[in-house]
Amino acid sequence: MSDTMPYLGIPGEKSRALLARRQQFVARGVGSTMNVFAARAEGAIIEDVDGNRFIDFAGGIGVMNVGHGRPEVVQAIAEQAAKFTHTCFSVMMYEPYVELAERITRLAPGTFPKKAIFFNSGAEAVENAVKIARYATGRPAIIVFDNAFHGRTLLTMSMTAKVKPYKHRFGPYAPDIYRAPFPYPYRMNMTPGEASEACINELKRMFIGEVAPDQVAAMIVEPVQGEGGFMPAPPGFLKALKALCEEHGILFVADEIQSGFCRTGQMFAVNHDGVEPDMMIIAKSMAAGMPLSGVVGRAEVMDAPPPGTLGGTYSGNPVACAAALAVLDIYEREDLAARSREIGRVAMERFLDLQKRYPLIGDVRGQGGMLAMELVKDRTTKEPDAQATNDTLAAAHQRGLALINAGMYGNVVRVLVPLNVTDEQLKQGLDILEEAVATVANKAAASAHSVG
Repeated sequence: MSDTMPYLGIPGEKSRALLARRQQFVARGVGSTMNVFAARAEGAIIEDVDGNRFIDFAGGIGVMNVGHGRPEVVQAIAEQAAKFTHTCFSVMMYEPYVELAERITRLAPGTFPKKAIFFNSGAEAVENAVKIARYATGRPAIIVFDNAFHGRTLLTMSMTAKVKPYKHRFGPYAPDIYRAPFPYPYRMNMTPGEASEACINELKRMFIGEVAPDQVAAMIVEPVQGEGGFMPAPPGFLKALKALCEEHGILFVADEIQSGFCRTGQMFAVNHDGVEPDMMIIAKSMAAGMPLSGVVGRAEVMDAPPPGTLGGTYSGNPVACAAALAVLDIYEREDLAARSREIGRVAMERFLDLQKRYPLIGDVRGQGGMLAMELVKDRTTKEPDAQATNDTLAAAHQRGLALINAGMYGNVVRVLVPLNVTDEQLKQGLDILEEAVATVANKAAASAHSVG
């Protein structure tokens, strides 16, 4: 697919027609960042129904680490679909599920024996991790963190921090969920080390004033917070959490749904801190767009619930498992972790340069190819600027760049480009992003000058 992007009008005639049909037949609760409809995709390029081509800096929200349309994955899907698409693993088992579990347990951090189980969505995996933890420990409470996102079901919505749009008017929420602070150095006005120390001290206070540690089944943390704003855990923070967990018999659970599979420059983000989770939650880039998620962890913990207590009709679908096996082949054959680090280096250099030139960029951060810019109205007050963020996204979309936001205040521009993006595509995408930021910044400066 050519990288050249014709401008036929965004949205084009066919997308506008589909938008009208969507408004008539699709429930409005489903939000969409872009107002175009995809027709096909390859590598890091998506083409819409009108022939407009976009460099993909969203990756289906971190799902397409190996890139769109990988022939090996397409072939694996087709071959398994030709054999059978469903029997339900709870009725008649199939080899792809077992093979995937074997490979995932070998890939996951930890020298101890491990087992795995598979589901459909990230939220479903989070729910089952909680179920396993509660059954294994006999304890009810779960600790999560500020800015966390774990899903939109009742339990995972309760675990998620952001109220609008994820929780507002969807209560009452699930009980026995306790929220601890997560280091946010930029907004805490601290160094990463200071922020980590403050958060650990507050967590210790919670064990006295909010929940007794002997009632806590698991502590569930994103090593790099995703929807919350792309905050990497500072060096040493995860180790400190793991030490607290070990002290009190709490299971340490890493939610690697968005940060896993080479996205941060390591196979899993916990590898940066050398931490071995008791359980790890995986999804997104495990199966290149096929609905598949899982929980992998210590064998004795994973085996605690008896047969029949976990699973689901579509859980670990054979076609999705076949896709995941092909994806793992790609990770083993291609050093996508190194590619992620190179993408991060190139993009971060550009982000830091933009930050020097445009005051609306308050902070830049990330790990590997999981990067973000936080936009503010004023660097002194750090007041979030969600409008500037939305305007930046819109300007990028019009120029041929698929881009999404994040953050508790909706003011973070995030980058999740497929890791097989070419150097030229990456440069072109960053050029478009720079143009979009400049357009929004110059417009704000002109407006301020006019008011002055």
